[in-house]
Amino acid sequence: MPQKGLVGNRAVVERNYAILPPQGIPESVLPEWTGTAARVLAAPAMGARFAMYLLDLAPGGGSAHALPEDVEAFFYAVSGECKLDLGRPQALGPGGFAYLHPGARFKLAATAQSRLIWLKKIYEPFDARRPADVLGNEGQVKGEPFMGVHELLLKTLLPADVAYDMAMNVFTFPPGYSLPVTETHFMEHGLYMLEGQGVYYLGDRWYEVEAGDFIWMGPYVPQSYFATGSSPSRYLYYKNVNRDVGP
Repeated sequence: MPQKGLVGNRAVVERNYAILPPQGIPESVLPEWTGTAARVLAAPAMGARFAMYLLDLAPGGGSAHALPEDVEAFFYAVSGECKLDLGRPQALGPGGFAYLHPGARFKLAATAQSRLIWLKKIYEPFDARRPADVLGNEGQVKGEPFMGVHELLLKTLLPADVAYDMAMNVFTFPPGYSLPVTETHFMEHGLYMLEGQGVYYLGDRWYEVEAGDFIWMGPYVPQSYFATGSSPSRYLYYKNVNRDVGP
């Protein structure tokens, strides 16, 4: 079983899925961000239809700019404390999250050493409506049992509204519990392991994963998860939803 801080080459990059441990992801510079070490987790070069970053902000670090008119974004605070201004400043502490509508203008500044997940994608409109900004904290979102298994708790962070073409969820597994099925679907995922460890089934193999790992799952990859270790597993994941995928 994987141990905390496991060292070694656990990276896996296949045609339609990938596992990226943090040790192998180099720091990058994003010119719009100051005092920030950025690590690119997912990008179109991988095959993903979204971009996902791990941002480590020094106190005072951050960004102030506008998203392109057709690009939406999502922030999740893993640790630290930031102020996010979408018209008025609001605190973004551990578990805090924010959805930014396409073309949103924002200012984000760290008031302490902070770590954020940042996701961006091109928005797919359905009608004339556009999604509204959403701010909240995961700790205040009620977890719902998944597929009738009361121990598996799923938190949905964005509204169930067709104006939104994406979902961001947090899944919690007690040790010894697993997804009750092997899923195979058209949706792709960007998944960040927040806590714990386990084995993830991708394609036709089981892979050891732990906190800090990133997983990309392309469309139609068979997938499942089993939590191991002595503490719960928690992960944040993205998926595309609410849109027709046919011609």
